[in-house]
Amino acid sequence: MLFPTITFAIFFLVVYVLNWLLMPRLRLWKWFIIGASYVFYGWWDWRLVFLLVAATLVNQGLGVQVHRSLGRRGKTAAARRWVILAVAANLVTLGVFKYFDFFAVSLNDVLGALSLGAPLPLLRIILPVGISFLVFRMLSYVIDIYRGQLAPAPALDFAVYTAYFPYLLAGPIARAREFLPQLTSPRNPHNVDSSRAFVLILGGLAKKLLIADYLSTHIVNGLFASPQSYSSWETLWGIVAYSVQIYCDFSAYADIAIGVSLLLGFELPANFEAPYTARTIQDFWRRWHITLSSWLRDYLYIPLGGNRKGHGRTYANLVITFLLGGLWHGAGWTFVFWGLMHGTGLAVERARMDARHSRGLREPGRTAGSRALQRLWVFVFVSVAWVFFRAESMGNAFAVLWRLIAGFGSIGAAVTLPVVGLAILGIAIQYVPRRTMEGLEAGFSRIGWVGQGLVLALALFLIDVLGPAGPAEFLYFKF
Repeated sequence: MLFPTITFAIFFLVVYVLNWLLMPRLRLWKWFIIGASYVFYGWWDWRLVFLLVAATLVNQGLGVQVHRSLGRRGKTAAARRWVILAVAANLVTLGVFKYFDFFAVSLNDVLGALSLGAPLPLLRIILPVGISFLVFRMLSYVIDIYRGQLAPAPALDFAVYTAYFPYLLAGPIARAREFLPQLTSPRNPHNVDSSRAFVLILGGLAKKLLIADYLSTHIVNGLFASPQSYSSWETLWGIVAYSVQIYCDFSAYADIAIGVSLLLGFELPANFEAPYTARTIQDFWRRWHITLSSWLRDYLYIPLGGNRKGHGRTYANLVITFLLGGLWHGAGWTFVFWGLMHGTGLAVERARMDARHSRGLREPGRTAGSRALQRLWVFVFVSVAWVFFRAESMGNAFAVLWRLIAGFGSIGAAVTLPVVGLAILGIAIQYVPRRTMEGLEAGFSRIGWVGQGLVLALALFLIDVLGPAGPAEFLYFKF
């Protein structure tokens, strides 16, 4: 079930009304929201609901066992065994559904090159939508219990946390200790920030339907399907367009998810903060997919040693973390290479910073011109990396990049005014000051329900008229 569809609008209208009618009877409300979330997830394939049920039962049971095994002073050998079992169970589940065929094909290719034959069978299992996000939420729950940062939740609360439909398919990756406390008492409908919710939802719909989907169909898909047919100028704008598309597409889902959740009375963590205004790669990851980058930091980078074991180990930890982060995004060497690019970029950036500090040099970016160059460099680096993220294969990625220097000639028909304008707009909106958005939300709240209804109706009408015939699936659903 896609957010920007009539089906979801009807679904959410029913859920919204029953949500507030049942909220005073909190236990009944929990059963209702679990059922609604199962309907939402099962809309793709009813068999996937069994995955949610299994994840809930297994991780709740393991979380309870971890907690029971903790001693008065915290971690024990028994608790460590239980948490290892929990991590292994979740990773095996993810591996079977998402990575088995990838590794089987890769191994078969190696065996074939060595003339050893004996190909491994492929499972060809359907990939459950949002399974990577589900696994990360489950892991954070059990690991936080092991660390003493969280007590096991009541089974019903944990079932809500597992299945809560606004973030179920593509995040944000809400951690249990952020979400579960909101389930302890009924939410107050008078405290709902509806103005912020509506601005987020409308902004998300506009980014998805008017920018992301347009750029996808008018230049990006064609470029990656047949790069040899595009000139250098078209290729350049196609790469820029994909950078804008993936931002507008993914941040749109996050905005709509946060807005929908606000209307139901619950807060979800922010997931984007103008990433293309970043001046360093590290700053980019503080702004892009914030809940993922913080998850990788807290549950992978820091446990590996972080920056506590010397410069060399720090650089290696950065590369390892983003290699695994790339693999998390998808079962393909293109994702691994994308992660390697970011991990290496972060390590080189950190090494340069350490060298400057050791020599007592000032931080760069003291002037407006140097800051602009820093932002341009980061955007170029990120955009080139996105080519590998989007490409179907390594060969396809290099074919696209090759056209930047091998396709000189005509401008090309794909570089149209709407394509250029929307690509620039997708970057420019990230430079709108936060206080401007807050002022917009405040102004929207002052016009009352009637005025808000008229604005929403007009905005939805314009999006319907100007947008595509039907919304494309969100990019991050396949991760």
